[in-house]
Amino acid sequence: MYENKTEDIPVKAVLACVDTGEFDAEASIDELEELAQTAGSEVVGKVIQKKQTYDPATCMGAGRLNELKEQLDALEAELVIFDHELTGVQVRNIEDILGVRVIDRTTLILDIFAQRARTREGKLQVELAQQKYRLPRLVGMGTALSRLGGGIGTRGPGETKLETDKRHIRRRINYLEDELEELKKHRTFSRSRRKKDGVLCAAIVGYTNVGKSTLLNALTDAGVLAENKLFATLDITSRSIELPDGRSVMLIDTVGLIRRLPHDLVEAFKSTLEEAAAADIILNVQDISSPERDEQAAVTRKLLSDLGCDGIPQVNVMNKADIPGFSDSVFEDDSTVLISAREKTGFDRLLECIIKNIPETSRRMKLLVPYDKTAFIGKIRRDGKIFSEEYSGEGTLIDALVDIKLIKEAGQYASE
Repeated sequence: MYENKTEDIPVKAVLACVDTGEFDAEASIDELEELAQTAGSEVVGKVIQKKQTYDPATCMGAGRLNELKEQLDALEAELVIFDHELTGVQVRNIEDILGVRVIDRTTLILDIFAQRARTREGKLQVELAQQKYRLPRLVGMGTALSRLGGGIGTRGPGETKLETDKRHIRRRINYLEDELEELKKHRTFSRSRRKKDGVLCAAIVGYTNVGKSTLLNALTDAGVLAENKLFATLDITSRSIELPDGRSVMLIDTVGLIRRLPHDLVEAFKSTLEEAAAADIILNVQDISSPERDEQAAVTRKLLSDLGCDGIPQVNVMNKADIPGFSDSVFEDDSTVLISAREKTGFDRLLECIIKNIPETSRRMKLLVPYDKTAFIGKIRRDGKIFSEEYSGEGTLIDALVDIKLIKEAGQYASE
């Protein structure tokens, strides 16, 4: 029914939204445009209809849909993306009226995630979210779900066609959940190991496209893909850096957040997002140049709260200070720092803020340890780090990172 297009030819799309007053329709459809462009579509038009409630059969009113059909013909558009979740019946009814392919916001986001997933875990998580989303929508969407993958909203990680049989999809969901549970156990074990080894973790969180991956690259040379696109990176990357006080911190990049993130996607990526809940400190990256900064920050705060992160220290990392005219809007304090990840400015102060807010697990100290107490140096070496060691007439002078459980004992050997 619909002609598949090659990937290098952008699909012309028109965006549609019903404004019932439950969210800012203008801001949401602008974000939908960014999502569509990220997925490889060319947005040629937008339609917003003010309406008290959604039409149960077609979401948008019949009169406006007929106007939309004329617009599609004039613009030669071949795809309509609704800024809502549609039922299978609604998709079928709207397609019958418009004569073009119709997808919704969630399908679009899932499509982007399918494009971006690189690791096995990422692909499993995306497919699980896709299958859970499709299962209740099989009624009325049989033809849509049986299409070969080849266009926005039809992609899946590694599959040539979409599943249409409910029993098969349920079996697939069970298999994916089992596989992810095994990976979750491995991730939990890795977290426990880091805790046991005293490794401090800082989770980099924030709205999509605020510069999280650029920051990670700038601090660690991690080589993570950093594009000016939504969800440029999806899979977790972790790299270690050393703080000025000698402690090491594992920086963990997490998936970007977005308003009205599909529930199935949040559930599928919960094990990934839980990296933030298990972190010692959270770096909440924000784009100071975005007109939606406050709302984006609110979305991030709510999700962090839902994940149980309320008691974890946070540093607000206000990024893109290199863009003129926005720096004056930021007041820096012990938990707020202004940086430019692209220009690598403000990093010294960022590291200072991390030191001030991260729980004290060790302390850098200069000690003069008597020769008859050299066994204590062995304890420090085992649980901490020795930067320099010098022998004197009174004992061994060391500059060391002392584990918190040894700090009290080390105090008696403190040296100026």
